[in-house]
Amino acid sequence: MSPIKKQWTPANWAGLMPFGLGEQAPNNYKELIRALRENSHDLPFAWRILRDGVCDGCALGTSGMTDWTLEGVHLCNIRLRLLKLNTMPAVNANALADVDWLLEKSNAELQDLGRLPYPMIRHAGDRGFTRISWDDALDFIAARIRDTAPDRSGFYLTSRGMPNEAYYAAQKAVRAMGTNNIDNAARICHSPSTSALKGGVGAGASTCSYTDWIESDLIVFFGSNVANNQPVATKYIHYARKNGAKVVCVNNYREPGMDRYWIPSIPESAIFGTVLTDAFYLVNVGADIAFINGALKHIFANGWEDPGFVEQHTEGVGALKDALAAESWDELERVSGVSRDEMLDFARMIGKAKKAVFVWSMGITQHTHGVDNVRAIINLALTRGFVGKKGSGLMPIRGHSGVQGGAEMGAYATAFPGGLPINAENAAALAAQWGFDVPAAPGLSAPEMIDRASTGALDVLFSVGGNFLEVLPEPDYVRAALNNTPLRVHMDIVLSNQILLDPKETVILLPACTRYETPGGVTETSTERRIIFSPEIPGRRIGEARPEWEVFFDLARRVAPEKSAALTCANTAALREEIARVVPFYDGIQHLKKKGDQFQYGGAHLCADWNFKTADGKAHFTPVQFTREELPAGHFHVSTRRGKQFNSMIHENADAITGAMREAVLINASDAAALGLQPGDRVTLKNEIGAYTGKVYIAPVKPGNVQVHWPEGNVLLDRHKRSAEAGVPDYNAVVKLIKAE
Repeated sequence: MSPIKKQWTPANWAGLMPFGLGEQAPNNYKELIRALRENSHDLPFAWRILRDGVCDGCALGTSGMTDWTLEGVHLCNIRLRLLKLNTMPAVNANALADVDWLLEKSNAELQDLGRLPYPMIRHAGDRGFTRISWDDALDFIAARIRDTAPDRSGFYLTSRGMPNEAYYAAQKAVRAMGTNNIDNAARICHSPSTSALKGGVGAGASTCSYTDWIESDLIVFFGSNVANNQPVATKYIHYARKNGAKVVCVNNYREPGMDRYWIPSIPESAIFGTVLTDAFYLVNVGADIAFINGALKHIFANGWEDPGFVEQHTEGVGALKDALAAESWDELERVSGVSRDEMLDFARMIGKAKKAVFVWSMGITQHTHGVDNVRAIINLALTRGFVGKKGSGLMPIRGHSGVQGGAEMGAYATAFPGGLPINAENAAALAAQWGFDVPAAPGLSAPEMIDRASTGALDVLFSVGGNFLEVLPEPDYVRAALNNTPLRVHMDIVLSNQILLDPKETVILLPACTRYETPGGVTETSTERRIIFSPEIPGRRIGEARPEWEVFFDLARRVAPEKSAALTCANTAALREEIARVVPFYDGIQHLKKKGDQFQYGGAHLCADWNFKTADGKAHFTPVQFTREELPAGHFHVSTRRGKQFNSMIHENADAITGAMREAVLINASDAAALGLQPGDRVTLKNEIGAYTGKVYIAPVKPGNVQVHWPEGNVLLDRHKRSAEAGVPDYNAVVKLIKAE
């Protein structure tokens, strides 16, 4: 990487008030004090986790408190908030004997009760859970699975700190039990990215590295708020701007954290703050394609593309130009909410840049047209060859440390290990490796499992972590489906409200280890494709908690004892040896053994030197059309946002970055004035799915659009609206806004 300019740059300061006093901003020093207090019962263990572990928060990736992008401390308030989940003592198992007193508690309060220590069981009619042995629990589950058809069981794995080894063992075990009904959180986040990237450039992951931000001329964030979800990434932006990069945000809200941030590990920024973004383009919810297509029209009209790259290394540009020519400027402006001149400004920045990185997150992927959203971004990058070279790339940034590996290990209803499609040929090849038959038909995604459960067509639902009640649209529908499942198995480290739902027949709880407690250590894969070893951390252990990988193999041996030899593994090191054989691009994982061991599969850049792993060796432009949904009078587009939380784990009722409370309905001042609304007024958002009542919060949101927090706003989301290609729910809706009585 080129030398980083470290001299102080007053032009980039957020202000002259030291430490952002009086500003609405996180106090990261208070977060440190809070972490000390929350972990005071075992500070030595907490310190060893921070010093030696691999962060179980977002997917930037660390070894201890350092990374591979910048020198200095790599530690954020998300990791500090998650720390107590690893150090807290066990919950008193007797507290679960009667669940009535637990039903009124929030998920945060349930989590604070402590770790799950023992397997427990609850039958229909029981007031609560009773303790059972691991053998009894697994025998019970195995008997039920044997007694039902393979396609009537479903298995789901969350991203909650799960390592590659657990994902790999789980999907192998599930397939040994005769089904491909296994899914994980990676689908809900970025399966549209994987699909579009494979088709466009032949790579299913980020094509670049974090160091490319600092090398770049231009960084564009689409539907992504790294200040909230990957806060250490603000350090990368800080130094990228020092090195001359322009930073642009395309979103429907001018996120305050992306506007300016006080980065605690950089003295200059800690004192004076950093202006992170040079330009914001506020687009209507779901209208990114219209905005990007407008920029593409300008780029081609002004000859700002790289004709040599386009001619020699791409296909489909003619079809794209024809499609763009058919789109009128009036329509592009109306749908996107952005003027033709603003699109020209954005296109000019693209045209002037020699290097650019495009970053996106769930604001892009979680739409019915999420795959096309990503294709539009790829089109933009291909105009000037912003892929496969230093300072450039396409980056679907991950919000959780387990999701990248989860998909690549094959814990997917529609893909085998290595991302191979599920078909007869790949199933036969995998069967030859494993020594048992592998089902050759795609399985059920998580939303499809819930649909089956709602109709009585699912007999067993085995969920590792996660909380369907909190993460899927129409929570009442999800609750009814879970209540209609004869056997639910929840393997987790803490309690959740999903666990407490009354059983139709039986609910079993299985206590899980954290990654830091797993004997032999484990690995995770970061956004930039870096596979990192996370060692076992010496310290206290919780009751009879076991590693997920071990439990899945144990269960599968009981379901299919004739396959026991193929489902027996000595330790996680042996698992890594097998992963290296089955997933060729993970070759090297078998050599990771101690803290600091890591490698980046594919090197710093996928598609390096414009070598695209597509059938014809070229990158592909894809014409994509935008939607033209008309808003009835008095209606708004609503999108769901994250606050002070990690996934569905809510850490605070107030968001330290925005100041908004959980019940906030973020609305533009002009829209509020037109409706006669004042800050704090109670309003109700309604549609045919449900209603949500909150309080007006004036914010720089694009007029005609509002935002509410997730998962509270899930009551407005239509479960039928999913991406046809990726199966991802749409986390946006159209609502009528009325003043509440």
